[in-house]
Amino acid sequence: MFPFAILAYAPIDLIDRARVLDNFYVPARYPNGHPEGPPFEHFGPRQGREAIEHAGAILEFARSQMA
Repeated sequence: MFPFAILAYAPIDLIDRARVLDNFYVPARYPNGHPEGPPFEHFGPRQGREAIEHAGAILEFARSQMA
């Protein structure tokens, strides 16, 4: 089975969560990833909690599909 075929069965909510996480990847990781300054000036606890929540939901779905 193609590894990403699981996405065809993923609820749209999880696809949306993945899109949110995708927006965090480069700007939060690299010092020059955000055009207006370093990441610590643009990302705080709220964004961290949101990212962890989204990642947890995605992992939960992936684990349920592997069982």
